[in-house]
Amino acid sequence: MFRKITHFLGCFLLFVAAYLTFVRILRRFYKFPMPHFMAPIIDNPLRRKFQPPDLLAVRHGLQPGMTALEVGPGSGRYTVAAARRVGAGGKVIAIDIEPRMLEKTACRAEAEGAINIETRLANVHALPFDSGMFDAIYMITVIGEIPQPEKAAQEFQRVLKPGGTLAFSELLPDPDYPLAGTLIRLIEPAGFRLKQRFGNFFAYTLLFEKE
Repeated sequence: MFRKITHFLGCFLLFVAAYLTFVRILRRFYKFPMPHFMAPIIDNPLRRKFQPPDLLAVRHGLQPGMTALEVGPGSGRYTVAAARRVGAGGKVIAIDIEPRMLEKTACRAEAEGAINIETRLANVHALPFDSGMFDAIYMITVIGEIPQPEKAAQEFQRVLKPGGTLAFSELLPDPDYPLAGTLIRLIEPAGFRLKQRFGNFFAYTLLFEKE
């Protein structure tokens, strides 16, 4: 029995490693957003153990009354946590290029009574917002899906208020997982400085401040 369990676990881990390797190679040549049907898979108890929604809302620098932008909300679970954090006097705008993802977020917001959430179809390379509109921007395991992250970083810098924050939360084994140092070198040249770092190698949050 023990040998069967060991064999199963070994095969499972081999499959996961092969899948992650395949996706990372594919992503190197072709960036694409998370398909909407993957939302229930990526929103799972194990992920929430390492990336608790309420804790991430705090680590992302969100405060009551803030206007925040979330890029790539997935199923909306973290969006709702952020909306609770900014409170009735604040607002969270969630953007995605996949309409069905936004539908999932809107449905969750309505089901949980989060009336301070707005969903918008938008491209990070040309954000449909005025300069200096947001107090904070955050994204969770999303930056690796963006084809031109340097261009997106410039847009984030534009729509943030002076002193506004930009947060990234990453988790291994996400196939797009970047090393923290790689992310820092990508973001700082766009006019940001690293303000705080949380977590560890496997699950971390980087909080930047607009210079």
